[in-house]
Amino acid sequence: MGARTWRKIRGYQALMWMLLSLLWSTIDGQIRYSIPEELTISTVVGNLAKDLGLELTEIYNRKLRIVSEAGKQYFSVDLGKGELAVSERIDREDLCGQSTSCLLPLEIIIENPLQVYRVDIEIQDINDNVPHFHTDENILNIPESTMPGARFPLETAQDPDVGSNSLRTYVLNKNEHFSLNIITHKDGVKVPELVLEKALDREKISIHKLILTAIDGGSPATSGSTHITIQVLDNNDNAPLFDNAVYDISLSENTPKGTIIGTVKAVDIDEGLNSDIAYSLNPRTSEQIRNMFSINHLTGEIALNNTIDYEETTSFSFDIRASDKGNPSMESHCTVRVDILDVNDNFPEIILKSLPSPIREDAPVGTVVALISAKDLDSADNGKVTLNMSSGYPFKLKPSFSNLYALITDSSLDREKFPEYDVELIASDSGSSPLTTKKTISVSVLDVNDNSPLFSQSSYMLYVKENNSPGTILGSVTASDSDLGDNAKIFYSILDSKVQDSSVSSYVYINSENGSLYSMQSFDYEKVKVFQIRVQAKDQGSPSLTSNATVHVFILDQNDNAPVVIYPSSIMGSASRQTIPRSAKAGHLVTKVTAVDADSGHNAWISYKLVEATDASLFSVNLYTGEVRTKRAVSDQDDSSHRLLIEIKDNGEPMQSTTVTVGVSLEDGFQEPILDLQHEQHEPTNKDGKITFYLIIALASISAVSLLTFVILTVKCVRNGRRRTCCCMRQGDPDDHKNRNLHIQLNTDGPIKYVEVLGGDMLSQSQSFRSCLSPMSEFSDLTLIKPSSTMDFKEMVNVIDASLPDSAWTFESQQQKPPNTDWRFSQNQRPGPSGAGVPPEGAVGTGPWPNPPTEAEQLQALMAAANEVSEATATLGPGTMGLSTRYSPQFTLQHVPDYRQNVYIPGSTATLTANPQQQALPPPQAQAPPPTQAEPPKAAQTPASKKKSAKKEKK
Repeated sequence: MGARTWRKIRGYQALMWMLLSLLWSTIDGQIRYSIPEELTISTVVGNLAKDLGLELTEIYNRKLRIVSEAGKQYFSVDLGKGELAVSERIDREDLCGQSTSCLLPLEIIIENPLQVYRVDIEIQDINDNVPHFHTDENILNIPESTMPGARFPLETAQDPDVGSNSLRTYVLNKNEHFSLNIITHKDGVKVPELVLEKALDREKISIHKLILTAIDGGSPATSGSTHITIQVLDNNDNAPLFDNAVYDISLSENTPKGTIIGTVKAVDIDEGLNSDIAYSLNPRTSEQIRNMFSINHLTGEIALNNTIDYEETTSFSFDIRASDKGNPSMESHCTVRVDILDVNDNFPEIILKSLPSPIREDAPVGTVVALISAKDLDSADNGKVTLNMSSGYPFKLKPSFSNLYALITDSSLDREKFPEYDVELIASDSGSSPLTTKKTISVSVLDVNDNSPLFSQSSYMLYVKENNSPGTILGSVTASDSDLGDNAKIFYSILDSKVQDSSVSSYVYINSENGSLYSMQSFDYEKVKVFQIRVQAKDQGSPSLTSNATVHVFILDQNDNAPVVIYPSSIMGSASRQTIPRSAKAGHLVTKVTAVDADSGHNAWISYKLVEATDASLFSVNLYTGEVRTKRAVSDQDDSSHRLLIEIKDNGEPMQSTTVTVGVSLEDGFQEPILDLQHEQHEPTNKDGKITFYLIIALASISAVSLLTFVILTVKCVRNGRRRTCCCMRQGDPDDHKNRNLHIQLNTDGPIKYVEVLGGDMLSQSQSFRSCLSPMSEFSDLTLIKPSSTMDFKEMVNVIDASLPDSAWTFESQQQKPPNTDWRFSQNQRPGPSGAGVPPEGAVGTGPWPNPPTEAEQLQALMAAANEVSEATATLGPGTMGLSTRYSPQFTLQHVPDYRQNVYIPGSTATLTANPQQQALPPPQAQAPPPTQAEPPKAAQTPASKKKSAKKEKK
């Protein structure tokens, strides 16, 4: 950095000291040291740690560093001792030139937290420079006619030292003709003059030798000398004279090259060649001046040869010589001083004192991000700089001293919205035509774990076929986290819960990295139809954040169960024996084969087929009901014993089947045991009266339930009629489950006939009433069975409801069809709880009925159930084994082949169920098995079958 730049810095020092007292609270402090120049390297300036009040470990941990505005690091800090030492040679003359005061400003920056200290080091001058002249010998031509008292300017010596060490005086060796006079200018420059004390005589002495010595004021003093040779000339006794001894010129720094900046004028009163004047720069003029200025030899015009910069040099001073053409030539000298005027030609400069460090997104308001300074090389108002920043950033600039600013946070940060900010800084000076500089700095925002993982869905539906292999992948869940790194790294886990009293971890395993779900065991639809798990996504931040999602796993039924024969039962492999009279006509009911299948849907639809018979022309089996009837009247020629092999097949894929063997005996006079039975029924025990009494109670109960159902539907329609036109539309309220909890179950298979009515809130224990009527027992019973729990069914309904759109339960009034009087459906229309074999995607929202039922159809279904019970019971008589002779296919097991298949009426409050399993109920005091039991129960021996057995043994 040149001496001219430092002179400008010195101009700012006064302003800096004035601002220092006001800004002391912004920056932590300021320290000043004074040292002489030319100190040896490693010389200690001062203990910086002690003066700043810092511990030695603290300056190391907080990364103390020095920033010098000089552009060169003259000092260093020993972090082990805390001492500030000289690291480069310091020459005050190179740094500050002729300035009397020389300050070297330093900035001490430490981090964590970010602090700045100001250190000013004053460089003191030492007498390390000897006065010297540009030339070793100067020649003066003085005419001999020169009068005593004439003065001749001599070369000025140069001493870079300042103060007392600068040039103090000149000394001339003794000479009778000449003496020395010293002139001190207003700027303190001392100029020596040679004064003629005695007239010269060329004839006596033509050449005079003098020595001029320059002495400085140092201790000890140093000196430099130059030789002066005076040649005595013959007469040209008038020298040219300038108008002014000193010419002052002011010049703007933006003056273009070639501009005439001034003119000097000299006059010689001689005549002829002795009065012709030529102008030139003093022979001792420096090369810098010669490159900058030139003079016209004839006119004395001074021209600018090069561009000038106020920031480099503020003024110039040089001598001009005017000489005539006489012989000997006479000359005179004048001084030209050029003052440079500052122009606002320098743009402000933005300097980063510390690079912006990444900042956490949870950093508090006021956190220091970076230290920034601004400067302008111009002077006065042209050098006053104001630093601002663009709006729209969560930062602001906090001013300090000497154009130092701290960039701090002004509001909260969010990395997920803005991971990086490009902050634009704008520096403007105060010139008449302000100049502006812009600079962009990037501030990165560090991530903080402030976002929880987010699942792509709040609820997932997974489907898996039963009998799957353990380890089968069920599906996957996916979660995302908008954070970065470990904060966005997600691990999946299953929250512990119970499925049928077992930990859910024994059912499902999840891959913690990708969220894939795998089965831990082979599922059995007959045991578990649906269950749910809670999956948790947890990131790896500190502290970690979590979120949960629900996964519903539906088990899809497979045809893995063969039909099981319930009636007639085979004991120890023996075939069932049935007896019919030889008087039996065509269509006579021999027996009824009843079988169940533990599967569901199509897999549980059962068909019966007679595959082998002693006489195939005599017997037939109903495909759907399993009723064995005579195809024609029995004749005397028919064998008395027949063997029937009946195959029972389900509708699954692959098909499962079983067979049962039924033996049929033809006997004569088979009516007598029945007559005896009728006789016994008319005994004074009054058994017929009890049966009638129980039937009346059963019918009254059913009628009451039907009436109650009708009232409930009426009230529901009246309430909903205020909001919509159709009372069958499904409500979106969770209380809708209360409208599906009324069940009427009609059971007409086997010797026991009963109607089961289920009612109650799905959220509480349901109430169950069963009327069991046994016409063949000694006592007809009316039994109230203990209420059964429906909690498992409630959970199933909740899950299925969540996956069904509202359209699955809504039927518009214009879509309703007339009641269907024929309840015998084709194979594809047969109802079942799992639908018609459609995949789960297709089955969602579909119902088992061909057309959405109206309220009239629902009521008709309820009344048909009640009428069937009354008709079946009232027509019991001899020769039917407790089955009605009017038992026709108008309402048989053809419609509900599976004892667990319920005909659900969507949108209704009733469910019509024919449950063949319940014909094998134990005595009334025993608890009935749940209808969802996977293993079919064995048929119990009824009182009627006991009676029949006794009659056969007696015969």
